[in-house]
Amino acid sequence: MAESMKGLKRTCRCAEVTEEMIGSTVTLMGWTQKRRNLGSLIFVDLRDRSGLMQILFDETAVGSANFEKAGTIRSEYVLAVTGVVQKRGGAVNEKLRTGTMELLATNLRILSESDTPPFPIEEDSQTREEVRLKNRTLDLRRPDIQRNLMVKSRVAQLSRDFMAAEGFLEIETPMLGKSTPEGARDYLVPSRIYPGSFFALPQSPQLYKQLLMAAGYDRYFQLARCFRDEDLRADRQPEFTQMDMELSFVDVEDVLDVNERLLQHLWKEVLGVDVQIPFRRMKWIDAMNRYGSDKPDLRFGMELVDVSEIVKDSGFGVFANCVKEGGSVRGINVKGQADMPRKKIDALTDFVKGYGMKGLAYIQVKEDGTKCSFQKFVTEEEIQALTEAMGAEKGDLLLFGADRFKLVCETMGALRCELARRLDLIDPDRFEFLWVVEFPQFEWSEEEQRFQAMHHPFTMPMEEDLQYLAPDQDLSKIRAKAYDIVLNGTEIGGGSVRIHQADIQEKMFECLGFTKEQAQEQFSFLLNAFRYGVPPHAGLAYGLDRVVMLMLGLDSIRDVIAFPKVKDSSDLMTEAPGEVDAKQLEELGIEISQKSGESTES
Repeated sequence: MAESMKGLKRTCRCAEVTEEMIGSTVTLMGWTQKRRNLGSLIFVDLRDRSGLMQILFDETAVGSANFEKAGTIRSEYVLAVTGVVQKRGGAVNEKLRTGTMELLATNLRILSESDTPPFPIEEDSQTREEVRLKNRTLDLRRPDIQRNLMVKSRVAQLSRDFMAAEGFLEIETPMLGKSTPEGARDYLVPSRIYPGSFFALPQSPQLYKQLLMAAGYDRYFQLARCFRDEDLRADRQPEFTQMDMELSFVDVEDVLDVNERLLQHLWKEVLGVDVQIPFRRMKWIDAMNRYGSDKPDLRFGMELVDVSEIVKDSGFGVFANCVKEGGSVRGINVKGQADMPRKKIDALTDFVKGYGMKGLAYIQVKEDGTKCSFQKFVTEEEIQALTEAMGAEKGDLLLFGADRFKLVCETMGALRCELARRLDLIDPDRFEFLWVVEFPQFEWSEEEQRFQAMHHPFTMPMEEDLQYLAPDQDLSKIRAKAYDIVLNGTEIGGGSVRIHQADIQEKMFECLGFTKEQAQEQFSFLLNAFRYGVPPHAGLAYGLDRVVMLMLGLDSIRDVIAFPKVKDSSDLMTEAPGEVDAKQLEELGIEISQKSGESTES
């Protein structure tokens, strides 16, 4: 039967006991990790968020009633134990902070009993993720998950302190706002007061933080909850925390400087790692050409090489026709892999086909000559020109892809990363930061058959490209004053200098296909504020969860979020989303329509 805490106070957490406390009486409280009954002695490993402490129950010290009670303890029972700290009589556990000590119990209270858990509470659990997420409260007791969340808390606090010291004000922005176009899908919230109207949960505080700059707050910072109704992956969730900032009277250099110092500070304080600043910078077009990605992983080589000029007149139609049609041919030199079996090369071919590319061509540079998958279509001179362009040496494997610029770059970039993983070329303890700058202002949408803003409609173009900001100009020539911060092949944050001149903002809307009336209808609150004097301003936002995930070398963002969603955006623990009763729907003026062919029950 569970007992109360009446009259008891916890002295410290389990792993906060030190050798200086030997001989002292303390009270510890926590969960039972393990119990070992040796007859005359009972050992219990007591666990809380700080770690473990070994408890020794000896009938002489604790009394027969408490000793009998200790014999009933099972895994995950919640205990309060008072006792004397002493040196361990048995083997020392060097893996534990408290591994040289134990608590000789003098009193025991069982605060709560527990059923047998559906899986062991242990680090690096091999239990299926669905089972763990269904029982997330238990999963959150695992020491590795607790450490992750404690690091995340520390990163948040350090960031707040740093930004405050830099003159930033922490200001909250609304959760219920207006749905706006040009972004991911919104989560909508129906209004009871205005039937048929909806709030939208924020995808980011973008417009509000710009309004704060217009209002004169100069430097804003917030740990903001954001929501995006988009497909999930390992580093994405429908709701997440954004580390958000905006600064007035600044340009690109000012934003990059404060953020480099912030990241340097976090890595030093949390990991003890000295990050060198300034970070490397790379233009978007160079990143795409060299790495096939706007978030390149710089921890290994294998850069892409453009061989289009060499093969444009070759007899190999796949290459020549691709170049003729405006496409590109890119190669990767996989050092020392000339003897890769055909079966593995075929597997790589299947990999690129998954990205939409038709296949791979290859050259194996062996000791006794070259073996080329398209040899009968090209001359020896052309093969030699290709191997020279690729910087090939004996023992190298050259892989080539041909397609439209964006597709071949992205596919060969993904192949580069896949090869690095398969060949174990990535140092997991290395942190390579990179600023990717000068993004395209617009990107073409096949679905919409029009240009869309690559970032958002409020991003300032490069001054020298403003001449092209008109619907009758080639919008693909315009570069944005935008910047992403990339770490080890993952974008952890992004931002831009914002448009603060009304005439440029008007042209931007025009290029995106907005009429003046549409722009006013969607963004009147911003445009009206901008009529009364707006400072030049710029900002940036990090995905806090993503930053912590990479800091800790984790593979999934779910391991740094207390209550994450799964791939279909559902919560396995609470079974959200769920149905609501008819009365709630009626109050909101909402009727659920059935899809064609569904029964009433479904």
